[in-house]
Formats: sequence, structure tokens, C-alpha cells
Amino acid sequence: MHYVHTNIISNDWENLANFYIEVFHCEIVPPVRDQKGAWLDRATGIENAHLIGAHLRLPGYGDFGPTLEIYQYTVNEDRPTPFANRGGFGHIAFEVEDVPEILENVIKHGGSKLGKISQNEVIGIGTITVIYVRDPDGNIIELQNWNRY
Repeated sequence: MHYVHTNIISNDWENLANFYIEVFHCEIVPPVRDQKGAWLDRATGIENAHLIGAHLRLPGYGDFGPTLEIYQYTVNEDRPTPFANRGGFGHIAFEVEDVPEILENVIKHGGSKLGKISQNEVIGIGTITVIYVRDPDGNIIELQNWNRY
């Protein structure tokens, strides 16, 4: 068994994919998907399901690592704004070299700050520098950097 991907549903899959490509250096794994049919209706439980999007290779795992799957359905249901303490999927996290630099890049590419840069010592591991941000669709991303012992 192994982990395969995390899915994000967007109202503009190309814009959101470009955000992850520009900010986190993800790469599209061809082909771009355009999927529909009875098989998808059965799998998703959605009548007349039709989705378009792509898988993005996450940095640091090579050609066969897990991907971030960004799809857009023909009809997306509305959802409440995600918050760090809301039940269900919480956030994805990237370990980065320079938290302030990536934060600036997040904002430059349409994302936003959710919290403030913070540091904490974790006994036995080191000091973490961390902040929660939002991508252009409002999904939460944790930016972290470890100064390990």
C-alpha cells in the first residue's frame, strides 16, 4: 500500500494549478484529464459528473511520488471557507528553505496570509518556523522550516 494523491476541487483548475507550479515548483504530470461517463458517475456518486484538471508532481519525491490532483467539475458545489480548526481536511504542508520568501511568493501569486510567522522549539527535534496561508481558492497551506538539532 502507498499514498497516491491529494485532490483539490477548484472553480478554475488552471489558475490554481499555476499557483502551485509558480510557488511550490510542482510540475504537471500529463495528460490533462477530461473525464466523464457512467464509470465516473458510479465512482463519485454524482449524476453526469464531468471533471477537467491535472495531477501535479509534488517537489522532493521524483517521478513516482504522490501528486496534487487539481480538478474542476462542470458543476462545483459551494463550500464554507476553510479554517484551521474546521472538521475534515485541514491543510497541506510544504517544508521550505525560507518561510518569509515563500510567504511573499504566495501573496504575489494570489494567495493570502491566514496567520503570522511563528517559531517553536520541539524538544528532541529542533525549532520550527511556521505560518498558515491560503491558496487563491482559500485552501490552507502550512509553510514550515526546521532548524533541526
